[in-house]
Amino acid sequence: MEKFFWWLILVSAVHLASSASHSLQYLYTAVTPGLHFPEFISVGLLDGEPFIYYDSNIRKKITKTEWMEKNEREDYWKTETETSQHHQEEFRYDVINLMKRFNQTGGFHTLQQMYGCELDADGAIRGFWLYGYDGEDFISFDLNTETWTATNAIAVITKRRWKSQKVYAAQVKAYLENECPAWLQKYVEYGRSSLERKVPPEVSLFQKDSSSPVVCHATSFFPKAVMISWQKNGEDLHEDVELRETLPNQDGTFQKRSVLTVSPEELKKNEYTCVVQHSGLEKEVMLRASGHTGGGSDDAVTGDHQFSAGTAVGLVLVLLVFVGIGVLMWWWRRRRRRRTLTSSL
Repeated sequence: MEKFFWWLILVSAVHLASSASHSLQYLYTAVTPGLHFPEFISVGLLDGEPFIYYDSNIRKKITKTEWMEKNEREDYWKTETETSQHHQEEFRYDVINLMKRFNQTGGFHTLQQMYGCELDADGAIRGFWLYGYDGEDFISFDLNTETWTATNAIAVITKRRWKSQKVYAAQVKAYLENECPAWLQKYVEYGRSSLERKVPPEVSLFQKDSSSPVVCHATSFFPKAVMISWQKNGEDLHEDVELRETLPNQDGTFQKRSVLTVSPEELKKNEYTCVVQHSGLEKEVMLRASGHTGGGSDDAVTGDHQFSAGTAVGLVLVLLVFVGIGVLMWWWRRRRRRRTLTSSL
């Protein structure tokens, strides 16, 4: 059973194809009621960058970007707040209901949902709509077959109910193929200057000590796409190399690292070079590893414990946002439809 690891590393946007030109993603996390923690968190992500946020403590939808604040008016935030409050109550009910189904009388439990769409440069659209419970896949929607996939006997109960509600699958399909891409394109226009900026990475090498792996760390770069590779004596190296996930920084940039495991003797006898390529660089960065790269530790790379509201509960931090009267009314109807596109588990 596939883990909901995208919730634990907050949307480095796992489940999102790296080839996507733009992506719109929403992350919901609900936890057992009565804990000293927000019972519900909602985060919106545009191209993996948070742009809107809500939690049950503040009970208000807020923006995470300047471009969202400049382009949407008070009625938008009022409607989004009402929508999130509605989702909060639904998810609270669903957590309690699932605890009963699983015969759970206490403890810490989580219900998570991720949905959204990707739009490639060639116009191809991909949509996703899935739920997880206590860190495990629960139920998901297959856009191609328009069917629900349950991963355990408890989820089959939900599948049967939703299967009988044929209109719900049709609504999800319509949202993923039509409404979501429309919102995505609108938000991209809002934040184009920010989304299309190019910030080159800061690259460094470090080891805890001479017997530890060598870490090549690239950070503070935008956009998200980056290539980190290793060479041994000028030849591409693929063995003993671990490429980690691309993770978000709190300022909207990203970070990534590649770990080379090599003995001190091999490191001294051979020339190991980390190569970093990014659209913000005029030419690739090449740093040679030596037996005394020092000056750092794994604690210096906070990505493994980073993100913002929504990407999960252990780290729950982590989101996004982006004329006549006829056009305005059209967008209004779309907002209304997304708000009601829910069904209890």
